[in-house]
Amino acid sequence: MIIEKKVVINNRMGLHARPAAMFVQIANKFDCDIMIKRGNQKVNGKSIMGILTLAANKGAKVLLRAEGPDSEVAIAKLEKLLSGELDDVLFKEIIPRTKKDVSRKGGLISAEEKEKKEEDNG
Repeated sequence: MIIEKKVVINNRMGLHARPAAMFVQIANKFDCDIMIKRGNQKVNGKSIMGILTLAANKGAKVLLRAEGPDSEVAIAKLEKLLSGELDDVLFKEIIPRTKKDVSRKGGLISAEEKEKKEEDNG
């Protein structure tokens, strides 16, 4: 079965490093060929290097194409990622939740530093 779907990328970072890695992880779970097209450029949806060459930012329009027995489910899962539905999962580790998660120098603090800070204040 062949499934094609036009999708507008609405996740926070487009298809750059972390989202591209997650895209490839999801794509590789399925027994189908996956292609992603932006403009005239088509790449293998199971290749992180290919996806990164698309330089697809938030708002970019892409065409997802899957061919194989589980192509419908694959497209649905990948669409969820691109739509931003998985942003909480994707970015929970890198985006501070409160000012308490940021050091005075502006960087993120480790879990151990945060725990110690809470013990000192608590």
